[in-house]
Amino acid sequence: MMLSVKNISKNFGGIKAVDGCSFEVKENTITSLIGPNGAGKTTLFNVISGLTAPDSGTIKLLNKKINNLPPYKIAQAGISRTFQLTKVFKNMSIKDNLLIANNTGEDKMKKLLESVYLQKPLNTTASELSYGQQRLLELARALLKPHSLLMLDEPTAGVNPRIRQELKSILKRLRKDGKTILLIEHDMDFVMDISDFVVVLNEGKVLKIGKPKDIAKDKRVLEAYLGK
Repeated sequence: MMLSVKNISKNFGGIKAVDGCSFEVKENTITSLIGPNGAGKTTLFNVISGLTAPDSGTIKLLNKKINNLPPYKIAQAGISRTFQLTKVFKNMSIKDNLLIANNTGEDKMKKLLESVYLQKPLNTTASELSYGQQRLLELARALLKPHSLLMLDEPTAGVNPRIRQELKSILKRLRKDGKTILLIEHDMDFVMDISDFVVVLNEGKVLKIGKPKDIAKDKRVLEAYLGK
């Protein structure tokens, strides 16, 4: 098992952002974490990657406990992630942004950029890129960092339909290449098309876990989204 999340809880004051969440991510799969706004998805992502300490529960990566480690140790253990709001260094070149992740050669960088449909010169300053292109650069940087699990927080947020389709192709190819991906996403068509498994959160709790076709027809899931 790539990732095991057991009974994770996190409170902020009197608010239970995450309330006893448990789920697993199998190797060589795409698992999507979905739910209405405020369901606790990004908080759970931050707990897994060590940016927020859980109040209780256990997280294991490849059967090794990681929830008591600082973020850089969790990253070294094999987690690479992107963020809901793109975090590229806008005053730096594409090349320097990538060097932060891994000190690799230019040929490898160019092949990686081509694989994520970002065909720009390495000396291009990140601020010259469109928002969607910055998202692709952040993805390329996450891929370049050595990892076992790739975590993507709303990869399609704010991007145009063309980049959305490119992201879909990228993720499907990564799975075919044996990568393991956990992502948060609001675009249900995107989720249903690429996911092997879907974890539905609502009010900090796991509402349902299943394959996309089972999630799509579950009345509780529909009610959580539609507020009925």
